[in-house]
Amino acid sequence: MANKNVVAVLKKNAMLIVLVLVFIFFTVTTGGQMFQPMNFNALITQNAYVFVLASGMLMCMLTGGNIDLSCGAFVCFLGAVGSILMMTKGLSPFLSIILMMIVGIIYGCALGYLIAYVNIPPWIATLAGFLAFRGWGTALLSANSSTGSISIAAQKGFLAIFSGKVFSSPVGKLNTVCMIAGVIASVAVVFLSFRARSIKIKKGYAAESMASLLIKCVLSVAAIMLFAYKLALAGGIPTVLIWVVVIVLIYNFITARTTIGRYFYTIGGNKEATRLSGVDTKKIMFLAYLNMAILTVIATYIVTARFQAANSTAGTNYEMDAIAACVVGGVSAYGGAGNVFGMVVGATLIGVINLGMSLMGVDANWQKVVKGVVLLAAVVFDILADKKKS
Repeated sequence: MANKNVVAVLKKNAMLIVLVLVFIFFTVTTGGQMFQPMNFNALITQNAYVFVLASGMLMCMLTGGNIDLSCGAFVCFLGAVGSILMMTKGLSPFLSIILMMIVGIIYGCALGYLIAYVNIPPWIATLAGFLAFRGWGTALLSANSSTGSISIAAQKGFLAIFSGKVFSSPVGKLNTVCMIAGVIASVAVVFLSFRARSIKIKKGYAAESMASLLIKCVLSVAAIMLFAYKLALAGGIPTVLIWVVVIVLIYNFITARTTIGRYFYTIGGNKEATRLSGVDTKKIMFLAYLNMAILTVIATYIVTARFQAANSTAGTNYEMDAIAACVVGGVSAYGGAGNVFGMVVGATLIGVINLGMSLMGVDANWQKVVKGVVLLAAVVFDILADKKKS
């Protein structure tokens, strides 16, 4: 029985274990560079878009393995629109942010309508966006700049919101606020873990053992405090980390605690049965792609602020990173299965692979090969696991 429990735990946390092993591998192969505070910071700032886009892709994939191929190109287009509004038209960052969001909502409504009510296959509708927005964004940049890139370095307010640091301090000096935030996060994780177990026991549901819970809490607190310590030495909490945490918590609540979140799972499990039970499946599909567009707008803010410019290459392969993060994190390619925690693990793994190979000086083409192999391996693992269950 004990051996079966160990095997079950290993299977349940397979990708988390892989993440730890991959991080250790890159730490060793880079001579400890991966463990440097600035690279912990880079892991967040360089890959924040993956977490944001993957949160939206998760909701799309839950509905039946559907995806959005246009989000990367839309980042390029919307970045061009935002930079033109701020730098060419002279609008304030606040007004530009609002107008960019309005453009995103309009696109999300149009895309959701075509997919949900006109019944155009998602991959066709979003492939059209993939082609159109890349070309449109490049054309806008070329028409408004001789270099094909528009700098927004002068927009300090915009940069502070989406690429700054909270209570920043000199690099190398321990940031007290960052450590306090780590302690608060650790206490919250422990409290919520014990609370969840207590609720399960009261309702008569199966709950993990106290020993298992204690080990889980100890490891979680250790990981949080390590991350907080490294960020504290790297100058403070990046604002993008706050954006990522807020988005992840919101979507975890939606998928785990709300009725509409359950509908995304049931549609992916059996769309026709869900429709016959009285659920408006078209509305759910519409919301999935409207939601994806809104999160793409937020990802655009983050990416544009990080590069301090809009350019024609922005968003390249972002849709692939988001899909890979979901699949590697255990979201079923057929829909109806997956969760936000798994997506976060998958996105972190993709980020670690990106950063680790960059530090090793691996050619960009070989980086794509490695990510492709990881994605395929995750799908194979998912299929084999389902076969064993059945």
